[in-house]
Amino acid sequence: MNTNFKKLGLLLASSVLSLSLVACASPETSAKKSEGNNYPEKPLTVIAPSGAGGGLDTTARALSKALMETGLTKESLTVENKPGGGQAVGLADFISQDSADPYRLYLPSVPLLINNLKKEGNSPYSYKDLTPLAQLTKDYGAIIVPADSKYTDLKSLFDDLKKDPESLVLAGGSAPGSQDHLVAMLPAVKADVDVTKIRYVSYDGGGEAMTALIGGNADILATDISGAGEFLKAGKIRVLGVSSSERLKGTYAEIPTYKEAGIDAEFTIWRGLFGPKDMPQYAVDYWNKTLTELTKTEEWKEVLETNGWEDGYKNKEEFQTFLEEQEVLVQEILESLNMQK
Repeated sequence: MNTNFKKLGLLLASSVLSLSLVACASPETSAKKSEGNNYPEKPLTVIAPSGAGGGLDTTARALSKALMETGLTKESLTVENKPGGGQAVGLADFISQDSADPYRLYLPSVPLLINNLKKEGNSPYSYKDLTPLAQLTKDYGAIIVPADSKYTDLKSLFDDLKKDPESLVLAGGSAPGSQDHLVAMLPAVKADVDVTKIRYVSYDGGGEAMTALIGGNADILATDISGAGEFLKAGKIRVLGVSSSERLKGTYAEIPTYKEAGIDAEFTIWRGLFGPKDMPQYAVDYWNKTLTELTKTEEWKEVLETNGWEDGYKNKEEFQTFLEEQEVLVQEILESLNMQK
């Protein structure tokens, strides 16, 4: 009898202890569960590493507006501009903050890779210091000449550059070794041009570079195709080639790709959304799901059409793979220019 009472006492004590542990743990467990279920619970900030009115700023604001209009998020996304250093200033500032804060997002483009890889690069950080969430849009590089240029195709242009790489002036809206420069250097490398001797002049943005071309201060312009539409329609320029895998539509339907010109090269100018490196999994899952749904809406399709952007959506996994592949490509181009680290 005594033995049975002892067993019963031990059983009751064990049960009480178990209930006590559950009771002690449940507030924390519930809080974590609640935090994930209710995310986001307050306004978010999107860092655009460019000045107001630039492509990254425009994309961030369009994203914020579309998310609210579709009702996919009830919390607003405030855009904060952090220009400087070809996106390096904004990246450094973002990384210096709480690496697990799910309420801060970052929206860069290709220089995220370039700045980290080139010899004169001004960033020790790369996409590996962030959490890729989604590629949102894609644009393509274009090689452009004035409307009255003697060049009507890429082959004739590169034939002359092979003979004398210093004979023509190439303009771009970014520093040597950065995005616009690489737009032209990639096909030039593939065409066996000595790219180290090409005379490249950088301007403060694609607009100034376009003005230099039309004004006769440059022979060739390397830029993104979406910024060339109005000049093409006005008959001020001729686009010799575009870095897409296939021909584009609408205004650009008659422009051949690099590949059509016999140059095996492609280059995507992307804009994507990232979180901090240690972003909680619940926030990663939220954005993966929400952005996938957003890209299917009429509101987002209108954003793309209005801004002349291509639908370049890639989910988290696809974007991660793409970044790894483009990092290799950028490294190869920089090595050809003797500009790699």
